[in-house]
Amino acid sequence: MRRRDFLTNTVAASTLVGLGGLGLSSCSNLGGKHITILHTNDVHSHIDPFPSSHSRYANLGGVARRASLVENIRNENPNTLLFDAGDIFQGTPYFNFYGGELEFKLMSKLKYDASTIGNHDFDNGVDGLLAQVPHATFELLSANYDFSNTVMDGFVKPFKIYSVDGIKIGVYGLGIALDGLVTKRLYKETVYLDPMEIALDMERKLKEEEQCDLIVCLSHLGYDYENPERPCDTRLAQNTYHTNLIIGGHTHTFLDKPDVRINKNGDSVLVNQVGAYGINLGRIDFYFDAKKNASAQGVSITV
Repeated sequence: MRRRDFLTNTVAASTLVGLGGLGLSSCSNLGGKHITILHTNDVHSHIDPFPSSHSRYANLGGVARRASLVENIRNENPNTLLFDAGDIFQGTPYFNFYGGELEFKLMSKLKYDASTIGNHDFDNGVDGLLAQVPHATFELLSANYDFSNTVMDGFVKPFKIYSVDGIKIGVYGLGIALDGLVTKRLYKETVYLDPMEIALDMERKLKEEEQCDLIVCLSHLGYDYENPERPCDTRLAQNTYHTNLIIGGHTHTFLDKPDVRINKNGDSVLVNQVGAYGINLGRIDFYFDAKKNASAQGVSITV
């Protein structure tokens, strides 16, 4: 969907899913609260739009266009959060020259709220990642990477809680196994923990201890794999209890709208991923009634 079309007609091309038995029209009539979540993944240092000569993505993407789109949506709904699902680095000469500084600075200007860490974010090692942390005003979230014995210790949080218009939103991050994707000398003593087990711990804490109304996972595990034992977003959705939205990355999967999976409680979970290279921006709108029951609709917008 082109952004111009989206701004004039969001409902027509989106999915409406009841997460608490409440429909969109009911929310509107009750004057329910409206939270918008925007997201990207696998931007891979693509700062500029693709050239007009590109065979697949001519004139698409670019940080400036994304900034304008995000600003328009925030003007429409000030209760908006912006997230990224990792692989911010690597893919253009901007990374080769600036080492990630430009990417983090621009994300900060766009006022990203948080990002998880992808495997390519280790391409200059944990030391290179640490060097760029001062340029980030957003949180780095990863619950299953243990950085205790590295220079990144203390600079990455397992989760973050956002309070938006009286709605508590808990966000946690998960990363893919680094062995085989990243050389040991780059990630050094970073310890990879089972993301499926960690997800259950995180969502329990956010739901039961922190009393969050909405729980979001920023995942760099990948959307789906043939191997049923390999951790991925679809499997995560089906094997958790309280996570409402999984924002994915790594597999560069272009979804027009969120996939809907059923969790262990029999509730709907939204799984979304918007391809790669900053071509699309994901938008998920959550509507809450007076009892904080929620419904949601989502769409991917071409930048």
